[in-house]
Amino acid sequence: MKRSRGRGTLALGIMSGTSADGIDVALVRLAGGKASLENFAAFPFPRQVQKTILRLGEGRAVTTGEISQLNFLLGELFAGAALAACKKFRVAPAWIDVIGSHGQTVFHQGARSIFNGHRVASTLQIGEPSVIAARTGITTVGDFRPADMAAGGQGAPLVPFVDFLLYRHPGIGRVALNIGGIANVTVIPAAAKLEDVVAFDTGPGNMVIDGVMQALFERRYDRDGKIAAGGKVNEEVVTRLLRAPFFRVRPPRTAGREEFGREYVRRFLHLCGGAPKADAAATATALTARSIAGALQHFVLPREKSYRELIVSGGGAKNRTLMAMLRRELAPLRIELRHSDEFGVPAEAKEALAFAVLAYETWHRRPSNVPSATGAVRPAILGKISYV
Repeated sequence: MKRSRGRGTLALGIMSGTSADGIDVALVRLAGGKASLENFAAFPFPRQVQKTILRLGEGRAVTTGEISQLNFLLGELFAGAALAACKKFRVAPAWIDVIGSHGQTVFHQGARSIFNGHRVASTLQIGEPSVIAARTGITTVGDFRPADMAAGGQGAPLVPFVDFLLYRHPGIGRVALNIGGIANVTVIPAAAKLEDVVAFDTGPGNMVIDGVMQALFERRYDRDGKIAAGGKVNEEVVTRLLRAPFFRVRPPRTAGREEFGREYVRRFLHLCGGAPKADAAATATALTARSIAGALQHFVLPREKSYRELIVSGGGAKNRTLMAMLRRELAPLRIELRHSDEFGVPAEAKEALAFAVLAYETWHRRPSNVPSATGAVRPAILGKISYV
């Protein structure tokens, strides 16, 4: 076992989300059953790599060779990001005990469907952990989701274990909301035990907004929500889209680019018709805000009235228009919106931090899924370890 500088264990968490906009790296210190963020950095993907990831993730025709090549290329890019982060943080790689790499999701279907005459659920995250371990010289844990699915779960969400560690309070019920490409919530009752935690995907986070921005403005995202702020919400489109069966499915449930990716954005823009471009951006933003509020209203607050805080993280927390819409939607629910930054974890860093913690648990042979969140029949040790 390596010796970390200072007290406890140092771990790196590497995250690349469904938007495929880049690689997040968190340096995390673990000691005494607690995790603290020491530093954080983000590294954008080369544009061509992002395009290839999105093409795979949207289910367009690819070859097995392309998937294999991208798996190893991403391993190299993740390793490069880890080493660049260590240099930026002025931390020697030799001080890091373990890396947790979520990998890049290119397919996720948590619910079983018929495939070749059998009912099958599956998931695929790429970014070869063996390459990361070899290039960095640090034991690496990757491929976290399959172990939960093998235990009967949906393989997501996995962050609730970390939300529980960060936000559990003896007297206040809290909901942790992460707005990445997909938005998801972790519901933590006051004085909760781990088995009391519930979590699920609420629907689109930034994915539809980003798709609209790319299609209409050739931009990756709506910085600060400025374009949406200048548009008018098409209420009819939002209401129609929220009638979709997905939003009525009771938790546990998961979503991905299969539900809210390229084809969904195409349909969304068709429904918006010839409206001004800013109106489409505003309508996509409202869809995210209302789907989150609706999920809370229908599946969370009826269970218990003591939930008083909604703690927001993820890239969507930086979208001021989205946050303003969400505040308006939440006003009747009497739940206070807070940012994860107030708890020592910048909004954009929490998922990377989470996979550092999950890798640490796996490294110690401890389960870290939350069966009440994923639907698994038992706790599971997550991930596969690549040693050096």
